[in-house]
Amino acid sequence: MKWFFTLILLVVTVDQLTKKLAIRVLRDAAQSITIIPDFLSLTYTENKGVAFGMEFAPAGMLLLLTGLITIIVLVYVILSKNRTTLFLVPFALIVGGGIGNMIDRVILGRVVDFIYFDLYHGKIFGTYLSLWPIFNVADSAISIGACMLILFHNRIFPEDNPTEKNNVR
Repeated sequence: MKWFFTLILLVVTVDQLTKKLAIRVLRDAAQSITIIPDFLSLTYTENKGVAFGMEFAPAGMLLLLTGLITIIVLVYVILSKNRTTLFLVPFALIVGGGIGNMIDRVILGRVVDFIYFDLYHGKIFGTYLSLWPIFNVADSAISIGACMLILFHNRIFPEDNPTEKNNVR
């Protein structure tokens, strides 16, 4: 469990350091910093909503909801008897990312985003579309943790008693 909390702290620290750097370097810049032309750039933006910029509740409600989800996940992991790496890593990533974005909401009232994959942008049926939103390290950690839970679900949450499966003949 010690490294579970260490991973949470690492995600929060890297997230906050990169956001501070983005504020210092990118916020007042008139343009993005291109890393890989036509694919990856660092572009400063602020997000008052949740994933993909969706705003479905006031800022205070989002903060309360994020805090509640984070606490529920922490309590679930602590009360669980499962201490495998495959169980703890995704939850540590999700909690660390949640805390990283909560810190922004408390301090700034919004979340700092700065990583942009330019997969596609242009008009489709007359409507401008940018295929991938600008995101941050916390968003990445949450997404990776959630994907791990989906991809490795059967290994993370094995059936309690596989010998009692119904055999249909």
